[in-house]
Amino acid sequence: MLEVTNLSKHFGALHVTRDVSMSVAKGERRVILGPNGAGKTTLFNQLVGEFMPDSGSIKINNEDVTSWSVAKRANFGLSRSYQQNTLFDGLTIAENLGLAASVKTKKSTALWRDSLTSPDVRALVRETAAQVDLTEHLNKRVSDVAYGIRRQLEVGIALATQPRVLLMDEPTSGVGPEMIGAFHHLLKRLPEDLTVVIIEHDMGLAFDVADSMTVLNYGEVVFEGTPDEARESTLLQEIYLGTFEDA
Repeated sequence: MLEVTNLSKHFGALHVTRDVSMSVAKGERRVILGPNGAGKTTLFNQLVGEFMPDSGSIKINNEDVTSWSVAKRANFGLSRSYQQNTLFDGLTIAENLGLAASVKTKKSTALWRDSLTSPDVRALVRETAAQVDLTEHLNKRVSDVAYGIRRQLEVGIALATQPRVLLMDEPTSGVGPEMIGAFHHLLKRLPEDLTVVIIEHDMGLAFDVADSMTVLNYGEVVFEGTPDEARESTLLQEIYLGTFEDA
């Protein structure tokens, strides 16, 4: 479903990703790990088209999307939730989801309040809210809900576009232990045929939800394998100072 081949990006003399390759199958849950500055978010930025790679290629469903714009990739089925909230605080949760659903259902966002009355949009909003446990919060203004709910909404907005591939950039960043449990439940309930690539710092969550793992260090892939193989890797134990043994 997602094929990345020899993806490289540098800013001046700084090489942020070096010949990164990975193959993620349809329905696979791939976790991307690595220390701060390893190139994880820059990799995501290249996958969605925010940064163009200096070399290498990106394919989704066997289609080369390397030169495509962010919008074209999104329309083709690539969606991303961000590490930082990118929400409309003055709107309700339903309205935020409705804007994303309007894009998927081809309803005009120029008259977005009218588009929210569309049966297709309303049905997709309800379906997405149920997927991310937000049904009881639909009529609440985003500015009035807790940070953890906002993080769930970020995922919901990405899901409302009904993607083929979902990229999640540290979905549990800044949330407490109780919300990490909620996200674990959310991730386990995602559609089985959805390909999911997750950057995650919480090792317990990462090891529990991953089918496979890719580890970056200084912009290079230093490991790719199963969670069990990651636990046994002496190289990764050196990078993470024993954290893998505790996961």
